Amino acid sequence: MKPLRVALLGCGVVGSQVVRLLGEQADDLAARVGAPLELAGVAVRRLGRRRDVDVDPALLTTDAEALVTRDDVDIVVEVIGGIEPARSLMLKAMAAGKGVVTANKALLAEDGATVHGAARDNGADLYFEASVAGAIPLLRPLRESLAGDRVHRVLGIVNGTTNYILDKMDTTGATFNDALEEAQALGYAEADPTADVEGFDAAAKAAILAGLAFHTRVTAADVHREGITDVTATDVASARAMGYVIKLLAICARSDDGRSVGVRVHPAMIPRTHPLASVGEAYNAVFVEAESAGRLMFYGAGAGGAPTASAVLGDIVAVARNRIAGTRGPEESVYAELPVHPMGETVTRYHVSLDVADKPGVLAKVAEVFAKHDVSIQTVRQEGHGDDAQLVLVSHRASDAALSATIEGLRELSIVRAVASVMRVEGEDTP
Repeated sequence: MKPLRVALLGCGVVGSQVVRLLGEQADDLAARVGAPLELAGVAVRRLGRRRDVDVDPALLTTDAEALVTRDDVDIVVEVIGGIEPARSLMLKAMAAGKGVVTANKALLAEDGATVHGAARDNGADLYFEASVAGAIPLLRPLRESLAGDRVHRVLGIVNGTTNYILDKMDTTGATFNDALEEAQALGYAEADPTADVEGFDAAAKAAILAGLAFHTRVTAADVHREGITDVTATDVASARAMGYVIKLLAICARSDDGRSVGVRVHPAMIPRTHPLASVGEAYNAVFVEAESAGRLMFYGAGAGGAPTASAVLGDIVAVARNRIAGTRGPEESVYAELPVHPMGETVTRYHVSLDVADKPGVLAKVAEVFAKHDVSIQTVRQEGHGDDAQLVLVSHRASDAALSATIEGLRELSIVRAVASVMRVEGEDTP
C-alpha cells in the first residue's frame, strides 16, 4: 500500500528515539499497520545541533508550520513539550486533516479542551499515551478497555524523579539535597528540578488520569498539589519506625456519594506491605480500582527516551491503522461533568509530628485540640530530648479541613514549640 508519512516535531531525548525506532522496526511496523511508515520530516530549532541519532539532513527543517500542513503528511507527532508553539502546531495539523500523536502532558492538562475540541471538529485522531507514565500502557486501558466499567479510584506513583529521591532517602538515609544531586547526576532530574519536586509534573498527569477515569474535564488548576521539598530525613525515619514508606502519590477518587471527584498530588506514608511501597528507583506504578474489574496495577519505566518513544510508536500504529480503515479513535468523553471537590472535603488519616515541652500535661492539652476539631487520635509516640520532646500522633480518618483547623490550634499552644511535619497516611485499604 501507499506509505503513510510521519512528521516529527522535536528531536530531543524522545524524538531521537522515535526516529531510531521508525528506522529499526520499519518492516515490523509496516506489517502491523498494513502499510509502510515513512518519516516525512523533522522540525527542530537548530539544524546544526548534535543529536543522539543520525537523521538525514534533508529531513530536518526549522519551519514546523509548513511541515505539519504539507499535503504528503498523514500523521504529526509532537514531542517538543510546553504550551506554545505545540498547541498552535497541533491545531494546524488537525485542521489540515492529520492525525496527531503527542506526549505533551502540560498542554493536555492546561488546555485539553481546545486540543480535544479541534480533534472532534476536524474528525482527527488525537492519541497521547506517552503523556503519562512513559512506556506503561495506562491511558488506553482507561480510555478504551475500561470504557464499560465504573472507575472508583486511581492511585499511583507517576513521577520517576521524586520516586528516586524518596527511595534513596529511605534506603540509604540520604538527605533530600543529597538524593536530588544524585538524581541530577544520573539524568533523572533536570538542572532546575522544580516541575518534578514541587509536584507540577505529577499534577498534570493526575489531571489527565482523572479526566479519563471519571469522564470529566479536569485541569491542572483543579489538582491539589504539594511537592516533596519539605520531606526530611526525620520524616522518613519516623515512617520507617511505624512500618511505612513515603511516596509522592497522585490520587484521583470519586466521593463516597459519587457526585464529585477529588484529585490531589502530595507526599504520603503508605504501609510497607502495600505493592506501591516496593516501587523503587525511577519506576512508576499505578493502581486502578474499578467496580467490575476490581483492582488493577500497571508498573514499568515511567520516563526516558526509549520507553516514552515506545508509547509514541504504539500511538502512531493506532493512528495509521485508523487512517487505512477510514475510521478514527475515541473522542474525549466528558459527559459526566462531575465537579472537583475542594481539598478540605478529602478524608484520610494523618501523621503529625510536634516538638513540645517535655513536662506533664502536654499530651492532654494536645489531645484536647484534636478533640475540639473532631479528629480522633489512633496512636501516640513520644521521645524525650532534654527539656523538649517529640510527640508523634497518627489520627483516625478525618477531613482535611478538620485536620488543618487542628494544626492551627496546636500552633497556638505555648507548649508546642513547632509543628515539625504533617503528612497524610494512604493505601491502608489497598492490599
